[in-house]
Amino acid sequence: MDTYEDENPFDHDTEHIASETSSTSKVDFSEPSSPPFPSRQLTPSSPLSRPFPSPGSHKQPQTAFKTDFCCARDRYLHSGDDVEILITDAQKTSVNASSPYITYIIKTGTVQAHHRYSEFESLRASLVKLYPTLIIPPIPSKQTIGDYAVKQAKAKEDAAMIAKRKRMLQTFLNRIAKHPILSNEHVFHRFLDGEVSWTEVLNSPPLSLLPKNILKAPSHNPTDQNASPAYAALPNPSAAHPLRHPDQRFSDSEAFTNKFANHVSGPMEKVTRRAIKRWAEYAQDHADLGGVLNGFSLNETGALAGAVEKTGQAADATYMSTSKLLQELEQNWAEPLHEYSQFASIIKKLLAYRHQKHVQYEMTQDGLENKREQLEDLEKSEREARRLEEALGRGRVNGGEPVPRRSVEGDGEAHEGDDANTREDAVSPSSYLPPHPGPNPARRRPKAPGMGLLNALSYTLHGMMDVDPESARRNSITKTRETISQLEDALHLSTQDLKYSSSTIQADLDRFQRQKVADMREMAIAMARSHRDWCKKNLEAWEEAKREIAKIPDHPNHSTTPQEPTAEGSTPTGARRDSTSQNTVNGRVIPFRVVAFHNITGYALAA
Repeated sequence: MDTYEDENPFDHDTEHIASETSSTSKVDFSEPSSPPFPSRQLTPSSPLSRPFPSPGSHKQPQTAFKTDFCCARDRYLHSGDDVEILITDAQKTSVNASSPYITYIIKTGTVQAHHRYSEFESLRASLVKLYPTLIIPPIPSKQTIGDYAVKQAKAKEDAAMIAKRKRMLQTFLNRIAKHPILSNEHVFHRFLDGEVSWTEVLNSPPLSLLPKNILKAPSHNPTDQNASPAYAALPNPSAAHPLRHPDQRFSDSEAFTNKFANHVSGPMEKVTRRAIKRWAEYAQDHADLGGVLNGFSLNETGALAGAVEKTGQAADATYMSTSKLLQELEQNWAEPLHEYSQFASIIKKLLAYRHQKHVQYEMTQDGLENKREQLEDLEKSEREARRLEEALGRGRVNGGEPVPRRSVEGDGEAHEGDDANTREDAVSPSSYLPPHPGPNPARRRPKAPGMGLLNALSYTLHGMMDVDPESARRNSITKTRETISQLEDALHLSTQDLKYSSSTIQADLDRFQRQKVADMREMAIAMARSHRDWCKKNLEAWEEAKREIAKIPDHPNHSTTPQEPTAEGSTPTGARRDSTSQNTVNGRVIPFRVVAFHNITGYALAA
C-alpha cells in the first residue's frame, strides 16, 4: 500500500515544474494567459467544517474573505459560519407532472427549495459544461434496469433507495458549497432558492449561451460571446487520438487514476459488499436465536428461566447493535467508497478533456505548418510564372512582335487566317503561350457541315468552366494567407487554453487529493468507532447474561474442590469420573451450567 501511495502524482506542490518531455514546456507561454472571467474566478471561500465530507486539515488559512455577493444565498454560503445544506425530507408529489414523483426538500439557512432527482442531474450537467477544467462532485446513480425489473412500479418509492439518495445528494450540495470556485456560481445559488423556477434557469443565460462543443470554446469561460472567431478553426479531436509529446505529469495522473479506480471499484467495493451481506446474515441469525431462547424460557422455571431469558435478550441486543453497525457501515464507509469510485470516473473525463485540448494544440500546429508549406509552394510557382512571363516579354520585344492578347474580343477584330499562321510560324518555341483550352474562333479551320452551332456552344462552355491559371494561383495564395492568419490566431488561443487547462486541472487535482486524504481518514475513524461501540454494547449485554447464568445452582454431582490426581493422566482411587458433571479446558474445570448454555447459545462464557 505504501508503494501505491508513493506513485500518487496528485500530491504535488503548486509550483511543480513541467517535465522536459512535455510538449507544453516547448510552447511559448510567455504571452499572458486567457483573462479570468469575473463570475467564475473568485476568491476562495472561507473554510467550513462538517462531519462528512470532511473539510480536512489541508486548507490553507484564508487571507481575505469574500465581500462582494451576488445574492442572499451567496452571502449565506460565505458567511464564515458552520454552514451546512440539509435535505430534510423526501415527499411524493405530482405537481406540474402527469405522474407522481419524489421531490427532495433542501434547506439552506431559513430558505427551502424543492427539487426532483432529474433537476439535480441537470444542475451537475450544467456545471460540467460551465467548468470543464474542474472536478464536479458526483450524484447518486440512477436505478438500474434490474431494480426496475424486480421492484417494477415500486422502484421509485423504495424507502432505502430514497434515504440513500437523500444522504448522497446532500453530500453533493455541500461539496459544491465548500468548493472555492463552484460555491460562487450564481446558477448554484438559484438552485437553492425556492422562489426561482429551475426551468427558467435552464433556459436563461449563462446556460442558454453554452456552445454545443466545448472544445471550440474558451476553457476559462465557454459562454463568452466575445470569444475570437478563430475558435471555429480549431479541430475537434478524439479522446483516443495519440499525442506526439505527452505531458509526463498528466500521463502519471492518468495511470494513477486508472489504478485508483480499479482498486476502489474492484476489490474494496467487492469486499465491502460481501462484509455487509455477512453482517446482515449475522444480525438475522441473532434475531432468530433471541426469539427461540425467549420462547424456551417460558417453558422453564426458577433461575434457569431467568438465565435463558437473559441470554435471549443478549442475543436480541446483539441483533440491534449489529443492525446499527450495518447502518453506520453503509453510510460512513460503503457510500463514500462508491462516491470515490465515481470521482475516479469523473477525473478520467477531466483528463480526457485536457488530453483533447493538447491534441487540439498539436493538430493546429500541424495544420499551420502544412499551410505555410503550401503557401511557400504557391509563392514559388508565382515567382516562376512571373520570371517566365518576363522572359517571354523580353523575347517579343527583341523580335519586334507585340504581345499577343490572351482574350478574343470578336470575329471582327480577328486577323486573317494566313497572316496569323505566318506570324505563329515566326514565333520561336520559347515564346509560345498556350491557347484558350476551347476551340478558338480566331483560328479559322475547316469545319464539318452542321458543326458550327456545336462548336460555338462548346467554346462558351469552355469559357464558363475555364479558370485562368494565374488568377487561380493568386486566389489560392490569398486564401492560404488568410487561413494561415486564422490558424495563427487559433494556435495562440489553443496555447492559452492548454496553459489554463493544465494549471487549473492540476490545481484541482491537488485540492481533490487533500480532500480524499481527509475523507479517508474520517471514514476509517468512523468504522473504528462503530466497531468499538458495537463491542461495548455486546459486552454489556453478555455480561448481564453471565451474571444471570451465575445464579443457577451448581450441579449436585459437581465437586467444588477438585482432587489432585495420583498419577499423570489418572484419577484418585474410589473417585468416579462423571463426564456429565464437569468438563475441563486447558486443565481448568468448567461448571456444567456454563457448558450447558454454551451448547444452547453457541457462546463460550468464561466462568
